Amino acid sequence: MKTPSLKSLVLLSILSVHSLSQAAGLPPFDGNQALPTLAPMLEHSMPAVVNISTSKNIQVSDNPLMQDPVFRQFFNVPNQLRQQQQKNSLGSGVIIDSKQGLVLTNNHVIDKADTIMVTLHDGRQLNAELIGTDPESDVAVIKIPANNLSQLTMADSSLLKVGDFVVAIGNPFGLGQTVTSGIVSALGRSGLGIEKYENFIQTDASINPGNSGGALVNLRGELIGMNTAILAPTGGNVGIGFAIPSNMINSIKDALVKHGVVKRGLLGVTTQDLTPDLVNAFNLETQHGAAISRIENDSPAAKAGLEPGDIIVGANDKPINNSQDINNLVGLLQIGDKVMIDYFHGTEKKAVTAVIAKPELTQVAGEKLHRLLQGTVLSDTAKNQLEGISIDKINTASYAWQVGLRPGDLIVSANRYRVHNLDEFKRAVNPNSAVLINIQRGDQGLFVVLR
Repeated sequence: MKTPSLKSLVLLSILSVHSLSQAAGLPPFDGNQALPTLAPMLEHSMPAVVNISTSKNIQVSDNPLMQDPVFRQFFNVPNQLRQQQQKNSLGSGVIIDSKQGLVLTNNHVIDKADTIMVTLHDGRQLNAELIGTDPESDVAVIKIPANNLSQLTMADSSLLKVGDFVVAIGNPFGLGQTVTSGIVSALGRSGLGIEKYENFIQTDASINPGNSGGALVNLRGELIGMNTAILAPTGGNVGIGFAIPSNMINSIKDALVKHGVVKRGLLGVTTQDLTPDLVNAFNLETQHGAAISRIENDSPAAKAGLEPGDIIVGANDKPINNSQDINNLVGLLQIGDKVMIDYFHGTEKKAVTAVIAKPELTQVAGEKLHRLLQGTVLSDTAKNQLEGISIDKINTASYAWQVGLRPGDLIVSANRYRVHNLDEFKRAVNPNSAVLINIQRGDQGLFVVLR
């Protein structure tokens, strides 16, 4: 075999790089043209991305329990003189309506803030007011004076494909506006336990603390997602970031602007993902869908004729691949909306229409508990002849762990009502206020406030 010369190897390398760049969609460059750049697109997009700083006042007491107004209210503890501390945080936002001054951001960026300050690309600092927020999807809308603002156009995120080039714009670590680029690494990421409603775009464009609420744009400078979370075992970027897709944001944004909150309704189904065993047991030809494990009495699902064991494979002309798809679908619907459901009843494929209803109080309380105790595994149990709700497992990154709950704890009361099981727990919860729970831990008892 003839050994290629050094000159031919260099030529082959150049040709290979040129071919790969074209295959990857990069602009061709032959040395005589202007250098390829994203600058023109960014000149249009960056003025619509803002930095957000918030502050909130915190009452501080020597006794940690005295810091919580819910604890003092339940036990009639008089207010004491307490010191006040100010907590500050930084994040990002995106102007989506320059005429009305509407800015999108994450709920966790502005949560419980007393003041919200927006810094524009041109250096102007403006006070913002809160229009509405949805903690369950982590979306919020704030408003600033509509004076000479730029805005981003929303793209259809359903057209995204893995491999599409994207650019993240935000305010990482409070450094000021920063741009990173990458590709769409995956679509429809769910089951991460970050939010109740998850349908994330995954990207390797660097996303770091402070990028939350910032823009993920395509190469036309259109908004395709809002940067929200990172997977960062070391605390910094490792090439796995998550953004809420624009189509999901748009639906939530409309509800927040109109009502200030998202008025979610009830379908009344509990579903689970299909496993190979379930596929064989139900004699299914498809691996995709969500199996109905429970139907609530007198719910829209029950009235439509759905039954446990039915397999939902589509809703509103969209495929349903797993139970998270159903969760997301219902989470984006309002009370009174219709949902067309395609499903298998045995081997027969059927279609029905259900009308989303107002949730019962216990349903709302259950959703609140799901959010507050996300990352925990609960069960009805009795320890040392004491009945309650046992915390069997708990994620160390969860909110429940942060407030002090631990595996082995036994919940014996909620809001000063004795609870023996999960149903009693739900009935004791007020969906509109914090939850005071009494924990039995070994021979000790303690109170924890969930808010």
